[in-house]
Amino acid sequence: MVSSEYEQRIAARFATFDQDGNGYIDRGDFSAAAKAVLAEFGATARSDKGQALYGGAEALWQGMAGIADRDGDQRITREEFVTAAVKRLRDNPERFAEIARPFLHAALVVADDDGDGAATVEATERVLTALGVPEEVAGAVAAGLDTDADGKVGEAEIVPAFARYFTVPE
Repeated sequence: MVSSEYEQRIAARFATFDQDGNGYIDRGDFSAAAKAVLAEFGATARSDKGQALYGGAEALWQGMAGIADRDGDQRITREEFVTAAVKRLRDNPERFAEIARPFLHAALVVADDDGDGAATVEATERVLTALGVPEEVAGAVAAGLDTDADGKVGEAEIVPAFARYFTVPE
């Protein structure tokens, strides 16, 4: 049972990872996320970018499972997710950032159209939409990620923002 307002907000973020909506997070959800991003940008799973994104998705899954899958069944329930965020990650969002970094880096590379290591705000919006963020929200979120207002979103901007989103209630 989710009790505090903080726990309720974190629980609502569970759906971001539960790509298929079956009530738990598993390896398949991370593969589905990678597949959706690749499809959005016309990249294939066998390409270098595709392999990096799937590898990043696997690393993110392994890291999350190590933190949250308390019963070892290779599935993370909403309760396990909230417990991990509240008790294990809240005081150390940098830990979650490091777990997410390979996936986020690879997603930026897929969306990067000029090879500079960053994605345009528009491409970042496309990534977010592919990951299930509603279109009416994705644009504002992508623009907000561009903290230096250069029209691009880089790893230094997206990694800490990702960690904050899943570990900080605001």
